[in-house]
Amino acid sequence: MSDGGSIAIRERLRGVSLRPTRQRIALGRLLFAKGDRHVTVEQLHEEVLAAGVTLSLATVYNTLHQFTEAGLVRVLTVESSKTYFDTNVSDHHHFFVVGANEIQDIPFSKVTFENLPMIPDGLEVAHVDVVIRLRRRAS
Repeated sequence: MSDGGSIAIRERLRGVSLRPTRQRIALGRLLFAKGDRHVTVEQLHEEVLAAGVTLSLATVYNTLHQFTEAGLVRVLTVESSKTYFDTNVSDHHHFFVVGANEIQDIPFSKVTFENLPMIPDGLEVAHVDVVIRLRRRAS
């Protein structure tokens, strides 16, 4: 894996103080090669296997959480049973299509708030996540 994609992933990992191991490089190439996306651990593991890379589901899970802690991805929970990892770490919101497990980004500027509740003393807003749940219309 010495192509340009691997070099870019190595640099990206080093930039957030993660050692560029074989597993991290393989997952980084699959995860970031397709632009901004939302994936579950299981979806990424299926991609890993399809690419002929031998990694356990636990390794994919642990690596995604390391990427999250390093700020490379962020966790998005839209259902209690599913956690998605979002490669777009900028401030933005989401549409979620119920029953289809589809997620689409909504630019941050497209959602505005007239007011937020009173913030308790000593705290500040770190981030506001808006998930708009959609469903397909009945035909």
